[in-house]
Amino acid sequence: MRTSTVLAGCALLLMGCTAGPKYARPVVPAAPAFSEQPPQSFLESQGWKQAQPADSTLRADWWQLFGNSGLNRLEEEIDLSNQTLKAAEARFREARALIQLNRAGLYPTVSAAPSVTTNRVSQNAPLGTHAGDFGQYTLPIDVNYELDAWGRVHRSIAAAREETQASAGDLETIRLSLHTELAIDYFELLSLDAQKQLLDETMAAYQKALELTQNRFDGGLSSRAEVAQARTQLETTRAQDIGVGVARATFQHAIAILTGHTPESLSLAAAPLNSSPPVIPVGVPSQLLERRPDIAAAERRAAEANEQIGIARAAFFPTLLLTATGGFEGNNPVNWLSWPSRLWAVGPAVAETIFDAGRRRAASESAVAAYDESVANYRQAVLEAFQQVEDNLATLRVLEQQARAQRVAVEAAQQSLNLALNRYKGGLVTYLEVVTAQSIALENQSAEVDILRRRMDASVLLIKALGGGWDTAKLPRT
Repeated sequence: MRTSTVLAGCALLLMGCTAGPKYARPVVPAAPAFSEQPPQSFLESQGWKQAQPADSTLRADWWQLFGNSGLNRLEEEIDLSNQTLKAAEARFREARALIQLNRAGLYPTVSAAPSVTTNRVSQNAPLGTHAGDFGQYTLPIDVNYELDAWGRVHRSIAAAREETQASAGDLETIRLSLHTELAIDYFELLSLDAQKQLLDETMAAYQKALELTQNRFDGGLSSRAEVAQARTQLETTRAQDIGVGVARATFQHAIAILTGHTPESLSLAAAPLNSSPPVIPVGVPSQLLERRPDIAAAERRAAEANEQIGIARAAFFPTLLLTATGGFEGNNPVNWLSWPSRLWAVGPAVAETIFDAGRRRAASESAVAAYDESVANYRQAVLEAFQQVEDNLATLRVLEQQARAQRVAVEAAQQSLNLALNRYKGGLVTYLEVVTAQSIALENQSAEVDILRRRMDASVLLIKALGGGWDTAKLPRT
């Protein structure tokens, strides 16, 4: 009994020992500011300033920045109805449940196995056993407890907690991706509505031009070839106008699926894109480490991998067990639960693997390699985040400059078309000059619509690159 007490005391002292390295967040490079300058419209916006590290002005409902009620309504449906998001939320709950599963290892296991049996001993049994019938009534209660002397259980709990936090980061990454995908699809659809509006207006102008050419032909002032040219312009544009419907239907169906609807149940009214991109608070590079859920998930998995190193190294040390058994045993129901029928046994045990052909060493090396991989993945995620912000800042700045130049081009093309029509009416040129001017004007107007679409998409992608208003304070702590 004294030996058991001494061994148990030594085991309790060893519980303060923890095998494996202590975790420290991997170091990543971060510049004091982004190299790409924001668009001029950001700088000219009233109240805009270069963000400081403490700024946090992006909100979780970032789509409100665009001021589009239709987009706001659709975005609100994602959290309620999107099935991909529901699956990610279920994976998070699954990871969270594993914390308690591992935490149970801190406590003893108590089990009971009562039994009642009737036995008959053979008359021919060896060793002079007396033949006859007898009953056996047992009520054993077993208590088993593994002392966490090397920190394996505590590291398992920590690893489960960090995986839960990583799963929460994954959930928010998926949520952000779905919201941005919806916003991009929505602006693509509005851009197609703007293209169709442009083509509809162009067809109306081409119809008038065709009537003008037909009247001139009827009056002997134009040739049949010019009438054919005018008709060709009109019908070609009509075909383009019809073709827009294919792409629009595709984006409408995609929006329906994102919001949890069947494609036939969602119909979006035409609303040509005509708004400008919003001013977006950019911040500084170091903030991305706290605001990007994918970076947070990668960092938490690095911490989890570090715990796995400790778990693998704990396998090199002996397992310390405390076991206790108590209960009652009798030969009939009358004396089964009486005090003289009591039984008990208690004592520690030590189990150690003597030879495993290098299995534990291989597991330890594998855990170290997995940690190195997770650190590299974390640093790569940070670098890619920096790149995505820089890319979209450059895209927005360049597209803003291009939009201004394109506006001048559209005005010049319209002026050229007006001059060509006037010259044609005066009989100074053939209709071919009008056709050329019409094509150039339509091409420039279509390019202007497309530039606005690209600016809206780049704004959404910049918000996504900045984390969409999320921060690490929202990670679960347990």
